[in-house]
Amino acid sequence: MKPTGVVLALSLALLGGCQSQPAQQAAAVVCDQACQAQQFNQLSQQFIDELWQIAPEWAVYQGKYEFAPMLSLPNEAERQATLAFVAKWRAQLQAVPKAQLPAATQTDQTLLLNLVDSFEWEIRRFKSWQWNPSQYNVGGVFGRVLSEQWGSEEQVLQAVLQRMQNVPQYYAIARTNLTNPTKEHTELGILQNQGSLQLFSPELLARAKASDLSFDDKANFEQRFLASRQAISSYIAHLEQRLQQMETTPGRSFRIGETLYEEKFALDIQAGMSAKQLYQRAVQDKDKAQQQMVKITEQLWSKYFSKPMPTDKLLAVRQLIDKLSAAHVERENFVSEVRQQIPELVQFVNQHDLLTLDPTKPLVVRETPAYMRGFAGASISAPGPYDNGGNTYYNVTPLDNMGAEEAESYLREYNHWVLQILNIHEAIPGHYAQLVYSNNESSSLVKSLFGNGAMVEGWAVYAERMMLEQGYGDFEPELWLMYWKWNLRVICNTILDYGIQVRGMTEEQGMDLLVNQAFQQQTEASQKWRRATLSQVQLTSYYSGFREIYDLREALKQQQGEDFQLKQFHQQFLSYGSAPVKEVRSLMMSN
Repeated sequence: MKPTGVVLALSLALLGGCQSQPAQQAAAVVCDQACQAQQFNQLSQQFIDELWQIAPEWAVYQGKYEFAPMLSLPNEAERQATLAFVAKWRAQLQAVPKAQLPAATQTDQTLLLNLVDSFEWEIRRFKSWQWNPSQYNVGGVFGRVLSEQWGSEEQVLQAVLQRMQNVPQYYAIARTNLTNPTKEHTELGILQNQGSLQLFSPELLARAKASDLSFDDKANFEQRFLASRQAISSYIAHLEQRLQQMETTPGRSFRIGETLYEEKFALDIQAGMSAKQLYQRAVQDKDKAQQQMVKITEQLWSKYFSKPMPTDKLLAVRQLIDKLSAAHVERENFVSEVRQQIPELVQFVNQHDLLTLDPTKPLVVRETPAYMRGFAGASISAPGPYDNGGNTYYNVTPLDNMGAEEAESYLREYNHWVLQILNIHEAIPGHYAQLVYSNNESSSLVKSLFGNGAMVEGWAVYAERMMLEQGYGDFEPELWLMYWKWNLRVICNTILDYGIQVRGMTEEQGMDLLVNQAFQQQTEASQKWRRATLSQVQLTSYYSGFREIYDLREALKQQQGEDFQLKQFHQQFLSYGSAPVKEVRSLMMSN
């Protein structure tokens, strides 16, 4: 049978020939789709190998610890090197005829082109390197190098020794880069770098002195250790000074405006709609979620109250939520309670055959490291695809720095029912399970490395609904009420983010949305407002991804009828790594 697909001369120059034809047909070289996929995979591997050279920190997060000794400097030379990388690889990737690639490989091409576009946009358009002090922080990679089991003690300490060499220069460049920082990101930069100082502790210096490093290396280690501490402390002092100056001369606004927001949304979310369209849909779904909560409140009211239900239905919902929220764990047991719930979720997923979980991939619940605090109360830190044996950390921030009133508000938000939903989202079968699949089952390294945030967050939100639909919690109406409260929070994330960044929403309006319309506790609402001032677009990823995944499942149910199997859908969906949902939809609907 004659292979189909002709790769033109330009593509051959980039990819290399696949199968020669007789001499009289030398002008054309035939390569079927399998051949083309193989050649594109070689091209994408070259892309990845070159990327790590200009982004060694990213490489470490993905498990490439040979880059652990390298600390890149955030200077103009680095930005120009990135732009040169963008120009080279955009030309090479665009030269490959998309229509002649297999569908799954077309997705890889889309992801890589989106990535280079994002690099250029960040440098030329967004320019956060000029106004976001919190992006200058060496703690993350140092923390990873020191906490993971990837080499001998001497290799780890040698990597730290070499990385520390450029820390003073790194922070000196950071100070010159910052031309007009925002107040909010300056505050975050101070907080998180104070956390990074804790990594450079007396214990680390003692560890180096007790090691098998040479006498000279130990001397250099101490010198660079002290210089690193001084550089971080000096940067913190510099930010504190700039923060003080903002009392008389305000810094840049944290709001980025509609044009930049739509551009960032298109690059980050890669949804089948604009940011404005998603916002409008979220407003509609907010009303639907509130209606569901009213129905459950009417069902439960007499169980918890002897008085008549208020005629103001949303007020009644608020009163019932307040009543139920009193059932929560003690503050000192918050982290341990999260840890205890994980085996129960594993058992439910296995008993109901919802997804195959790999018991050899560890999930470790830990207190959030200090250098990561100040942004989210719970998060997942997963190993990269090069480090499949590494731990996945479920970071849970303890409440020991909160006052009694603030802690009580937080615990009421994460009450007995909501805490279970949080654990589904962050752990099983949410982020933890999806990222394990992405690292181990993905059809390509590209899909694992360059995942789409809306797919990642959307899966975790989808997992919440799916678990309750399958009977987790025995269809308890109290749990469903709290689920709809949690889902309303996801919807309002989009409304809040777009409202703040594009529509000029004030803090008073934002708190009204979160507290009075989405029934959140004051502490949670305040933290969400802060988070929305520190990030842009990311808060829309939860609702955007969930909506697309849920709609895809329902479309496949209708298409396949009685042949539809939930577990098969989950495992096929997750096999595409962390590709954008619209790309996964195209692949799954065409099969």
